[in-house]
Amino acid sequence: MSTEGSTRAVVAALLANTGIAVTKFLAFLLTGASSMLAEAIHSLADSGNQALLLLGGRQARKQPTAQHPFGYGRERYIYAFIVSIVLFSVGGLFALFEAYHKGHELHATHGHPDDSLLDSQWWWVPLVVLVAAIVMESLSFRTAIRETEHVRGDASYVEFIRRAKQPELPVILLEDFAALIGLFFALLGVGLSLITQNLWFDVAGTALIGLLLVVVAIVLAIETKSLLLVEAASPEAQRRLSESLLSTPGVDRVIHMKTMHLGPEELLVAVKVGVPQTASAGDVAESIDAAERAIRAAEPAAQVIYIEPDIFVEGHVPDARPEPPAPVSH
Repeated sequence: MSTEGSTRAVVAALLANTGIAVTKFLAFLLTGASSMLAEAIHSLADSGNQALLLLGGRQARKQPTAQHPFGYGRERYIYAFIVSIVLFSVGGLFALFEAYHKGHELHATHGHPDDSLLDSQWWWVPLVVLVAAIVMESLSFRTAIRETEHVRGDASYVEFIRRAKQPELPVILLEDFAALIGLFFALLGVGLSLITQNLWFDVAGTALIGLLLVVVAIVLAIETKSLLLVEAASPEAQRRLSESLLSTPGVDRVIHMKTMHLGPEELLVAVKVGVPQTASAGDVAESIDAAERAIRAAEPAAQVIYIEPDIFVEGHVPDARPEPPAPVSH
């Protein structure tokens, strides 16, 4: 996935959410609708999240140092994980707290608190703001979908979110999707409150927004945690790497290979290859150099490559790890 495509999607979401957050706060101040406050905090959290993603992308471009010889590519994963925490705490938990607080207030005032949405002359403002927000959020979501179409191939959106090594587009897709669903919850809650003159619908809409954000945050945390724990190259990439090695003169077979993503576009490849028993040291060195070139041609993301030659004997895997001893019963 191109970094430029990710950046475009993040910037589009940042601009949309910043504008939406301002209008939602204004609508809440005029009407006191709890779902508008929940949505305003949601948009504010999303804006902060997009700023974090941009910061993570910038940090990831730092040059390797003696202390961090493999670079800073994994910064993007760290900031994406922070996004899930922000979405869970600032967005989801706040909305749930606001629903509880508003419900307690309604219970104490028998459903008719002072200066409520039902008594406000600005009752129409939340409806206008929510419709406008749906339009702006839809434009941001369309940008994210367009950028995703360039890179997801034949994978479904669920598969793309689960397998993508670059965190930005999956995060933006989930955030924008949650934002659109949340806006419909808010519109439904405010609309039904105005139609029925019952503010409990507004409370229900706020609670649904909170639950939605908590679920999305948990999904994001699970997916980014997998990236932080170091994921291997995709099966397709590993197949290309094996084929490139086996097509290299002087390489008889791939004994074993391990891959690790140092960052979204940086791959470490460590492989042990079998070479002919009659090969000289010079022949082996030439084969290793050719194998490195073949790997980089097959998978440009492979920036760190370690190749260990060995004499392969049928039925014996060099340096194979012994089976752990059986536990002793007492």
